[in-house]
Amino acid sequence: MRTATFAAAAAATLLASTGARAAEGPPPVATFSIVARDATTGELGVAVASRFFAVGSVVPFARAGVGAIATQAYANTTYGPDGLALLAEGKTPEETLKRLLEKDAGRDRRQVGIVSASGASVTYSGPGTTPWAGGRSGPDYAIQGNILAGERVVVEMERAFLRGKGSLADRLYAALVAGEKAGGDSRGKQSAALLVVKERAGYGGFTDRAIDIRVDDHAEPFVELGRLLRYAQMNAAWNEGWTAFTEKRFPEALAAQERAAGLAPGNGEVLYDLAVIRLAAGHRAEALAALSKALRVNPKLREQARKDSDLGELRGDAGYQRLVR
Repeated sequence: MRTATFAAAAAATLLASTGARAAEGPPPVATFSIVARDATTGELGVAVASRFFAVGSVVPFARAGVGAIATQAYANTTYGPDGLALLAEGKTPEETLKRLLEKDAGRDRRQVGIVSASGASVTYSGPGTTPWAGGRSGPDYAIQGNILAGERVVVEMERAFLRGKGSLADRLYAALVAGEKAGGDSRGKQSAALLVVKERAGYGGFTDRAIDIRVDDHAEPFVELGRLLRYAQMNAAWNEGWTAFTEKRFPEALAAQERAAGLAPGNGEVLYDLAVIRLAAGHRAEALAALSKALRVNPKLREQARKDSDLGELRGDAGYQRLVR
């Protein structure tokens, strides 16, 4: 009898707490993020981390030539597509933020960062966001976070981004790592994501997604995101190289594919495509060298090499015949 009474009481408590949560809405995306632009390349991106499952499915939005947005805290995910549409119309980040907030009854609990394709930026933390909450912004970046260990998290993120070297993705990742080292999400860590967009940078040149990686649930999300980023940067160069090759822009294709091979010297498929592109660019001996290495790394590519029309110019070459035998 006591067990039944206890179970009933527990169920009532659970229903009450669940009902309270339902009334409040979904749990807050306690997050630190950076939204940024590379003024040299025109790339736009967002990097984010949180003690929240699959934060990359909620926070980051970006469109090449338009802008990038992070929406978090009690996130209103319509801020992403709606905000990008406003930026595409020519609204500034400040104007875009004003429009988003004025029609949102939950604005006091929202947090958002916006950067336009021109590099203008704004960050907003509603008065109802859970402390520590706040942000910093400047030309080409907006940084924000809530339920953080303290203000030092966003300060160190800003410092790391402004002093960072390398690509936009490198600098975004460096900012995330700096934020985590400064205390990050006060509840711990679970997920992270990084998105970079650039015109025609996706597979086949059909999309703008140069880098789009997520760690949804991991004991060490920053380490795992770093591993994925190294591969994603190689893949971005590979996409760039192959798109240029299909469009017969062979010098550009070669430069990009050489970059990809430098990032992944042990990837047989990357080396195989390097052979194809070197041959198209008129570098026959170098093409054979790349093909030889590709087949050593992955002998299963030999059958493809025998039939590949992109290697047709090598058919009568004795070196090629030895490689595919």
